[in-house]
Amino acid sequence: MVNPFTLPGVNYYGRGALGSLGPELKNYKAKKVFLISDQGVASAGLVDRVAGEIEEAGAGVVRYLDVTPEPTVEELEQCLEKFRDHDCNLIIGLGGGSPLDVAKGVSVLATNGGSILDYVGLNLIPGKGVPKFLIPTTAGTGAEVTKNAIFTDTKEHLKKGVVSIHLLPEVAIVDSGLTYSVPPGVTAATGMDALTHAIESYTSPRANIQTDLYALKAIELIGASLRRAVSFGRDEKSREDMALGSVFAGISLANAGVGAVHACAYPIGGQFGTGHGETNALLLPYIMEYNMIGDLQKFANIARAMGEVTGKLSLREQAELACKSVFELSRDIGIPQKLSEFGIRKEDIPGLAEAAVKVTRLMDNNPKKLTLEEVEACLFKALD
Repeated sequence: MVNPFTLPGVNYYGRGALGSLGPELKNYKAKKVFLISDQGVASAGLVDRVAGEIEEAGAGVVRYLDVTPEPTVEELEQCLEKFRDHDCNLIIGLGGGSPLDVAKGVSVLATNGGSILDYVGLNLIPGKGVPKFLIPTTAGTGAEVTKNAIFTDTKEHLKKGVVSIHLLPEVAIVDSGLTYSVPPGVTAATGMDALTHAIESYTSPRANIQTDLYALKAIELIGASLRRAVSFGRDEKSREDMALGSVFAGISLANAGVGAVHACAYPIGGQFGTGHGETNALLLPYIMEYNMIGDLQKFANIARAMGEVTGKLSLREQAELACKSVFELSRDIGIPQKLSEFGIRKEDIPGLAEAAVKVTRLMDNNPKKLTLEEVEACLFKALD
């Protein structure tokens, strides 16, 4: 089966890209914009900056700043209710993955109705949403270029994914200058999230020549720049490379999908309230060790993209070096290394593994078919 290759309608990348916002607002005849963000982005002055661009373009602006990390279904409904209270004809999501996903959710629910839970799964949203622009302020989630949105179902203690072409924004604006104020811990978690997207989509059974180009370049950019971005956040080159690496990883993710790392992260995040990026980052190298025999050549390519010298190593040794390289990067930038640091106990592992294998949309996209026993063994290895 040949899969379509999708991108947002219009994309702007690079430092200074925010200057494209005004002209695009005029193209879409924006009269009043619903600006979705969070308090952290507001305290960094970025909400005021974007609101100023909106007003300069001749449109009004309504601010919604109550988005929290890992948004729940109920929080999405609250934002939707506020949107319906105002006569806005365009939505802007500004921030990390959470505000961007909320903007996607509000957009499609405003026109299609129902609950976001009605659309969990693949291609269940029937029609287009309110026009939306997405502007990331972190380099990691790639939400501005994907057709995915994730929300926590508090009743089932699970994160649930919605995948639809109608979640792609009309305009994506990626300006690395907006990421300078991101603290080291968030830079580390979001950066490793992007690396997870790149590695999982590169090794996905649905990968193709187009996604491979984006994924390998993302791995190369992130592997070379993430340590510097965490250590000295105002370094222009590392921030620019991380922003571009995140976009490329997101494009690959949007078209090839992800696998067991994300499937395992969903129940952990849902039950223990862990951040999506940090959970993916912790799990990534452990699951890579299980996956690598599914495609030794691609894992060897990952090692080289990470900057490792493979020399005369055997193909298996090169693949193992990819896992080692990711472990070292994760440790260097302060990512937790064991699930016990999240408060997870030995007795929690069987339930988490069982929930993970039920995320068949992602497990079926893994380069190696993992049994329940293998998932349990992997999580136990990551425990302590």
